[in-house]
Order: sequence, then structure tokens, then C-alpha cells
Amino acid sequence: MVENGQPVAGGICNPATNEIFVGSLETGVTYNGKPAQPSALSSLDGALVLASRSEVKRGEWKAFEDAGLRIQAMGSVAYKLARVAAGLADITFTLTPKNEWDVAAGALLVTAAGGFVSTLENTPLRCNRRNPLLSGLIACGPGLRSDLLTLLAGHVQPAGLPSNRG
Repeated sequence: MVENGQPVAGGICNPATNEIFVGSLETGVTYNGKPAQPSALSSLDGALVLASRSEVKRGEWKAFEDAGLRIQAMGSVAYKLARVAAGLADITFTLTPKNEWDVAAGALLVTAAGGFVSTLENTPLRCNRRNPLLSGLIACGPGLRSDLLTLLAGHVQPAGLPSNRG
């Protein structure tokens, strides 16, 4: 659910793993009915990062292999975001364009749980825009925000500058 461009409530269900993630800005997040919080890590060293299978296959994650991260490839950007919200992973990001409807619920869950979410322009996610395509998305536990933005500095566009991504 989006109000005035901001995701405010959402849920993600993965029937294959019997997992349900539900949350709102007012209530926080639950994972299978129990309160959930994002990772409390404050260092990228050993952090579990959920990566897109297709991005890994195309070699887009090669630049991060020596960053001290544990990279796990999996499908569904929404599911990856939900796992970050519940503290089941520390980070997820995508450097390729995504439609806002694919990330709105998961991004809301990360935010509602107390985590960090940003576009590649280092701006908050805004939905219901004329163009629903986002350049990419970054999400992590709150203690990883600064280090993650530093790691992705060559990929994150300053707000207001055009992205070179299609």
C-alpha cells in the first residue's frame, strides 16, 4: 500500500518456503507472526548479501567478490528485501533497473523494520511516479548504511544527476 508516493504497508509470502513477512510503518514487521528486525551488523566484513541470480550470471557482481562479503544468489527482489527486513540477510542491492511494483512492499518492510533503503541516486524510494522504473535499489540493516554506500560509491548517482543506466 502506497500513500502520497510512500510505501506504508505491505506483505510478502513465499509459499515454497512457508514464509510470511508483513509490516507497516506504524506496526513494524513480523516474520511468520513474530516481531522481526534487520541485521545489527556494523561492518561489511562477512555480511550476507543476497544478489540477483541473473546479475551474478551476467558478471555484474564480480566487482564485489573481494569485498569481504558472503554473496548468495537467489531470485525475487521482493523476497530478498523481505529477508533483509527480517534480519535473515544483511544486505541486498540491485544495480539494474527495477519497476517500483517489484520493490515497494519489500522496501517498505525494510524501512518499517528500521533498516535502510535507497535508490541508486541515494534518495528515498518514491512510488506512483509517471515513470515506474527505478535505476536500482540498496537495502541493509541500519549499521551497514555508511559502509555500503562507500562500497557502492562508483555505482550510486548523486541525487539530481542523470543515471547512465537504461
